[in-house]
Amino acid sequence: MINEAFTAVTADDVRIVGVRQRPARASDSEAGVVVVAHPHPLYGGDMWNPVVDAVCRAASNVGWTTLRFDFRGVGESSGRHGGGTEERLDVTAVIDHADSVDRPGRIVLAGYSFGALTSLGVVHPRIERWVAVAPPLVDVDPPAADDPRPKTLLVPEHDQFCPPDRAERARSWPNSGVEVLTGADHFLNGRLALVTAAVERILAISP
Repeated sequence: MINEAFTAVTADDVRIVGVRQRPARASDSEAGVVVVAHPHPLYGGDMWNPVVDAVCRAASNVGWTTLRFDFRGVGESSGRHGGGTEERLDVTAVIDHADSVDRPGRIVLAGYSFGALTSLGVVHPRIERWVAVAPPLVDVDPPAADDPRPKTLLVPEHDQFCPPDRAERARSWPNSGVEVLTGADHFLNGRLALVTAAVERILAISP
């Protein structure tokens, strides 16, 4: 992959720093852009998380550019942790950056854990689909739950925070699917190949 640093600025003037990764054989036929959000900042999450790596690698394998980034207060991004609400502005800023700089025909929003739940809270008009890896769903459905665009939740079989039975209600969301990652827990140690394979398949057939 070919790496390039980028900076986006949020609506509340926070500087978000990230890395654009283009497929090594990028061409005019490049599939589009996947924006990838990382796990919880207060528990060590950043854009170099192994699950984020797996999503980015999968996207590159099937011809997509990825934009991974650090949420506010993480790494070189400015600001401070916003409890998951203000972080939606971070995601929106990166999507807007991709739209204006990369000018892709297609944008997919993906995230892992905290990043997955935060991403499901963003209903930007440029999003083609959501891919949520191990989203820690709460009792109130996120805004994307009511959106007609495609959503896929990749739920670890032994997830400590949101096991498959708790995620089952997402099947009732419009144009939504739940896939169980067999043998995996929330942290996906030793099961990253399952994430890579699932994301490759989803992106290859998107939308």
